[in-house]
Amino acid sequence: MTAAQRVIVALDFDNRAAAEALVERLGRECGFYKVGLELLTAAGPEFVRWLVGREKRVFLDLKLFEIPNSVAGAVRAAGALGVSMVTVHAMGGRGILAAAVGAAKEFPELRVLALTVVTSMTDADLAELGIAGSTETQVLRLARLARAAGCAGVVASPQEAALLRAELGEAALIVTPGVAQPGVTATDHARAATPQAAFAAGASHLVVGRGVARAADPPAAFRLVCADLAR
Repeated sequence: MTAAQRVIVALDFDNRAAAEALVERLGRECGFYKVGLELLTAAGPEFVRWLVGREKRVFLDLKLFEIPNSVAGAVRAAGALGVSMVTVHAMGGRGILAAAVGAAKEFPELRVLALTVVTSMTDADLAELGIAGSTETQVLRLARLARAAGCAGVVASPQEAALLRAELGEAALIVTPGVAQPGVTATDHARAATPQAAFAAGASHLVVGRGVARAADPPAAFRLVCADLAR
């Protein structure tokens, strides 16, 4: 993959017009976008079809956490839309992870990723929930569960990427939110890193948000991220 193919731009907008404007502005340079709950709720699945129709890959970040049957149904719906990746919350356990993987088999291009620990959480947050150990310990615990269930990879912060690469091997997808250029604060992420650091640690794909989407010149900002990876 080229550097540009590893970068997923997050369309974290509350309306379709703003999201479409960014996609149009980035043009052919960016081919991979994240659609999360906010935009999906605001714009609906038709926007995802619009992206796929423009030959864009879609990372549908649903963080599914429901009974296995409901999760399987949602994964099938994602596959029917033509998305490339869909997320399931690993804290739901082996049952929902396996249900998601089973449903995805109907769609050869669809990859199920297990969300480990969201990048806004810290050790203190886990302790408040009664989860013993550090975020790294919990990320690895859930990554092993995801691998056993047949997931194609995981979502975790850049700070766990090296541990995950060593644990999961070269074939696993490791998608890392919380990526921002030096000097740009990833305000929603407690465990962040630069693109180069995340990639060097073992990430297969990087999710970049405000640093591109809210930049004065989004194409230039996107190129900077790609250049940082290429280094």
